[in-house]
Amino acid sequence: MNDSATNTLAAASDKSRAGAWVPLAMLALYIVWGSTYLGIRVALESYPPFLLAGLRFAVAGLLLFGYLRLRGTPLPSARQWRNAAFTGVLLLGFGNGLVCYAEQSVSSGISAVAVASMPLFAAIFASLYGDWPTKAETTGLLIGFVGVIVLNLGSALSGSHIGAIALLIAAAAWAFGSVWSRRQDMPNGMMNTATQMLCGSVALLITGFLSDEKLPAHPTLRATLAAGYLVVFGSLVAFSAYLYVLKHARPAFATSYAYVNPPVAVLFGVLLLGEKVGPYDLAGMAVILLGVGIITFARQKRAH
Repeated sequence: MNDSATNTLAAASDKSRAGAWVPLAMLALYIVWGSTYLGIRVALESYPPFLLAGLRFAVAGLLLFGYLRLRGTPLPSARQWRNAAFTGVLLLGFGNGLVCYAEQSVSSGISAVAVASMPLFAAIFASLYGDWPTKAETTGLLIGFVGVIVLNLGSALSGSHIGAIALLIAAAAWAFGSVWSRRQDMPNGMMNTATQMLCGSVALLITGFLSDEKLPAHPTLRATLAAGYLVVFGSLVAFSAYLYVLKHARPAFATSYAYVNPPVAVLFGVLLLGEKVGPYDLAGMAVILLGVGIITFARQKRAH
């Protein structure tokens, strides 16, 4: 066997080993990120939204960055820092920051449902790079947006139009950041996670201070524990898992967590916080999930 064939087999083996972790990473996204909507809701009892998100990612980013540097991981290049900053601001600054802001007036379960429109935006943004949707994907897009409209008719979002707008902007920003970053020179491995969290946290903290937010003098214990949960599981574990899946799987599959999170979040919200879900909310959720499901399975079929 020549060197070329040996190298090809070795590369295929490395790719296979890397892909073997994808199902476990997706499980973390399905369950952990579904529960973080509840964590945000509880943490907001004491902490203001943008400072909560900023501190969450600053702590997680510093811990991970410091660990990687101690292990000898090289610093990213200037171009990689720039790309990580842009992506971090989109995913964490707009994406997570606006979800925290919206959850002041919208339930955790409904927030997850609204953010489930993210794969719909991802399909649109992918077309900007020549990846045009098929007829089935277009059908899914139209159905999904009808679901967003139905959801907005429900009491949960109709009572807070600002919250509804914030959630849709969050979903669009996260989708564009995900699509854009796949085509850029990003930091390698876990350093990608660390740099994005650091850059995103700076934007969030600046927004919090400019909004005159103040840290609580006497936060409740459960709010502080919820914030800690967001740091460890929501940021270090789940966000790392997302960037890993985004690198090793198709975008449609990587973003499929968005239609599993809503029922998980709704279940946690109803069982632990006693949140209420109305008929329009259930109908909107069903329609959005149908649309996103059509897009996801259509893209998976096209990839085979």
